[in-house]
Amino acid sequence: MVKSGSIRGSVILSRLAFVRGEKGDGAVKRVLRALPDEDRKLFAGTVLPNVWYPFEAGERLDAAIAEELGGGEAAFKLMGARSAEFNLGDTQKLFVQGRDPQGLLRSASAIYRLYYDTGSRTYHASGARKAVLRTLQSKTFSTWDCLTVVGWHEKAIELCGGRNPRVIHTKCRARGDEFCEYLCEWG
Repeated sequence: MVKSGSIRGSVILSRLAFVRGEKGDGAVKRVLRALPDEDRKLFAGTVLPNVWYPFEAGERLDAAIAEELGGGEAAFKLMGARSAEFNLGDTQKLFVQGRDPQGLLRSASAIYRLYYDTGSRTYHASGARKAVLRTLQSKTFSTWDCLTVVGWHEKAIELCGGRNPRVIHTKCRARGDEFCEYLCEWG
């Protein structure tokens, strides 16, 4: 299925940095070699953080990363967590400055637009330490990407002072649901 959406280069850079950090430059080279020629040319050169890249090429990159790292869910959640640490400690630090998990999650729509060019993400507080995020009408979705979203939000909530954050991915477009839904809880 052609999804025809895009992701920012910062997503690609984050994934390649994660592989490099976990397994070194050789692993990055193996991941890139596993890609089709067109994708390899796209990602082996200079990837610019604010340029849009085809989501489907990113999916193929994720599949190659899963193969290199053993394919476990934990690796993609950790990848998302590391992305949150990096981005929220640098270019997006304003989202965590208030040390308020609900404040961060209230910004879910704006944060989503930093990474994806189709669809939207909504926020609904469902308690003092609970919220529901939904990704609607996105043309870009995959199991791997959703796992990074889970890891990203768990780490982001923690960076805002939330204790023992947990994000449960209850609905997923990649599993045939109408939208992706993430239940966020923390102490």
